[in-house]
Amino acid sequence: MTLTRMRLAEGVWEGLLSASTKAAPKLLLRHRDELVGEPETVETEPAAGEVARWLVRFRLPTERLSDGVQTFVIEDASTGDALAHETIFAGEIVDDDIRAEVSLLRAELDLLKRAFRRHCSET
Repeated sequence: MTLTRMRLAEGVWEGLLSASTKAAPKLLLRHRDELVGEPETVETEPAAGEVARWLVRFRLPTERLSDGVQTFVIEDASTGDALAHETIFAGEIVDDDIRAEVSLLRAELDLLKRAFRRHCSET
């Protein structure tokens, strides 16, 4: 099974699930390793070489959104394999975290550039 993210619009995540089996998939939606629902699946016309395809949808549970990083995982109920995920960043804390992370990455990149230039000039 392959689940491809299509879009997130008006709080609804949508993806396209391709499978080599005709059986309707049972999917689960998890947040912080807790079950928060089952995504809706609607069978669609399969592409060439595929047995079946489904449109997968779920509404982001607003009661689960808060400051920080929230990750929702869609998994195959029969195997527990993660098929897709959606990560949501929210709040002022995230802005500071992202700025700090970018600043750290820039500093590390500058350090690598200086070391690389020094290495090239020595050779």
